[in-house]
Amino acid sequence: MNVNKLPGSKVQFEVVIPVELFKKAVDDAFEKKIKTVEVKGFRKGQAPRNVYEAQYGVESLYDDALNSAISETYYEAVRDNKIDVCGYPKIDVDTRKINPEEPIHYFVTVSVTPEVTLGEYKGLQIVKETVKVSKKEVEDEIKAALERDAMMATKEDGVIEKGNTAKFDFEGKVDGVAFEGGTAKDYELEIGSGQFIPGFEDQMIGMKVGETKDINVTFPEDYHAENLKGKAAVFTVSVKEVKVKELPELTVEWCNEQKHNHDGKELKFETVEDYKNHIKEHIKEHKEEHAKAEAQNKLFETVIANAKFELPEDLVEEDAENEFKNAEAQAKQYNMPLEMLLMYTGGGTVEQFKENLKKQATQRLSLRFVLKAIADKENFEVTEEEITKEYQDLAEHYKMTEEQVRQAVDAESIKEEIKSQKAYKLIEDANPFVAPQKK
Repeated sequence: MNVNKLPGSKVQFEVVIPVELFKKAVDDAFEKKIKTVEVKGFRKGQAPRNVYEAQYGVESLYDDALNSAISETYYEAVRDNKIDVCGYPKIDVDTRKINPEEPIHYFVTVSVTPEVTLGEYKGLQIVKETVKVSKKEVEDEIKAALERDAMMATKEDGVIEKGNTAKFDFEGKVDGVAFEGGTAKDYELEIGSGQFIPGFEDQMIGMKVGETKDINVTFPEDYHAENLKGKAAVFTVSVKEVKVKELPELTVEWCNEQKHNHDGKELKFETVEDYKNHIKEHIKEHKEEHAKAEAQNKLFETVIANAKFELPEDLVEEDAENEFKNAEAQAKQYNMPLEMLLMYTGGGTVEQFKENLKKQATQRLSLRFVLKAIADKENFEVTEEEITKEYQDLAEHYKMTEEQVRQAVDAESIKEEIKSQKAYKLIEDANPFVAPQKK
């Protein structure tokens, strides 16, 4: 069988369905079909073949028979010719020319694992930023912790300032008509938090308890509600109460109430300075993790960029589409439009979100194929003990028995995954990060 290579890591080949195989597939299709169709004068499943064909025609069996025969011959051709497919095949067959007395020819176009030409993947000079923690960062962290413990007290003068929390009633109208979701009673909002439409909270500053005021705003063009995008609106606001945060005092007692832990043991602070030092180390650890993650991303991006290969575009589209469907399902679970979910999560517009998913899919698949190429070049060995441990880890993760996992995932896939893990670790070990050059 000739396997023709096409651009974009695709191949095309011709498969032949033998006459006897197709005839058997037609027989099997009849046995299934007769159980569900009505044939006049017979109970379901009892009509003879010639009576069925006289009423429905033998051609009514061809679709099911063809699907069955293609499935069998396609996987046989892939296996026998060692074609490393990694996508769904496109089948091209002219069903109008089917003659059960002649072999059936069909063409397959399918994506395959790309041929990767590796570049440098060892001894790369990847910079990891040096981490520093400023006094202000420590102060900001402590201030945030104090604010989380703040008590809300009624503000005596009742005048709204930025940072105050106001309780108020409001009614919004567009062109003089109230709209759905634009009215509320006893709504509480921290002024300056940016939760409302731009300009709304700024216009509330200076209002006082008992005051009613019309606030004029314009909905953003990317607002989640289609009927309100870009529309001018008037909100009638009545202030009922203004509260102010009262922060606790920064004392040793308060510091020890925060329940900080280290290696599973609760920390006790002797002085406030001890607490500040702990916060500084805590911030430093997080910044170190972030700096390491940034450097690792740069490392693997460099390894991918150094390699040459053609990524199958249909795989990228499929991967991105699956992630998009997951996001749609999540939005449905929260009972909100996807646009609103993206607004809350910072995902941008739907089009921007789709574009980002495509970029992520490209990076993810590129890494997968490059790791496979490195694993093949390094000729990693995989032991039975390693395979068993991987099965056990998967069983524990998915709350299944090891036997269930073995039935669901074949050993060859597990073997390839372990090799990729070894390639990943090799890249990490072979490329220690370097410090930034001093200016």
